[in-house]
Amino acid sequence: MSEGGVRVDVWLWAVRIYKSRSQATAACKAGHVHLASGRAKPAALVRPGDRVEVTGLRHQRILVVKELLSKRVGAPLAVAAYVDESPPPPPREERPAPVAVRERGAGRPTKRDRRRLDRLRGW
Repeated sequence: MSEGGVRVDVWLWAVRIYKSRSQATAACKAGHVHLASGRAKPAALVRPGDRVEVTGLRHQRILVVKELLSKRVGAPLAVAAYVDESPPPPPREERPAPVAVRERGAGRPTKRDRRRLDRLRGW
């Protein structure tokens, strides 16, 4: 733990927002991490009380720093290091998967039929 602050990419990795430090650094460089001052460079320092906004994940995360961590810790300790003010994720759209229906006794699908089936399945 540092007195002045911890790099934002290191802190995001330590509290398990990103799986690797290089992913956290890449997110900062891509502009997915914001501090109060705007876009955060990877070397920007975070201090207790700072608000970190992370986009580019499945949904936006808004975190308030409670504790500075410079080493990756277990999940229970990582969750205790920040206050999560993120909005709830949007509800998942529930739609049934497309089902390919062929008439019984239609025989083996032709090449054209197989391509249509693959397109329907998303392959």
